[in-house]
Amino acid sequence: MSSNTYQALVCCRAGVASSQMLKIKCDQVISEEGYPIETRTGTIAGIDSFAGDLVITMSDLAEDLEAHAGVAHALGIRDIVNKQEIKDKLQSFLEAVGADQ
Repeated sequence: MSSNTYQALVCCRAGVASSQMLKIKCDQVISEEGYPIETRTGTIAGIDSFAGDLVITMSDLAEDLEAHAGVAHALGIRDIVNKQEIKDKLQSFLEAVGADQ
């Protein structure tokens, strides 16, 4: 088990509205659940310079990222305001990496 704080990049194609909204909802879930995750926003173009643990994005982009060599974990969110979906996927990520919760 790990006691790390995981770094997550919340991104979309342009890095404007949808990634900002998704980050807000992710941060709400992370705070409410006490998950050891810190988020920052960016664009898909900046993925190569991201050295963190997790990419959170829209479901269509996550499918593209699964084949990207630099992305170990990509979570695709279908409804960016659905906190239950976000919670379930973050929980799955933490279980996959063996995080203490």
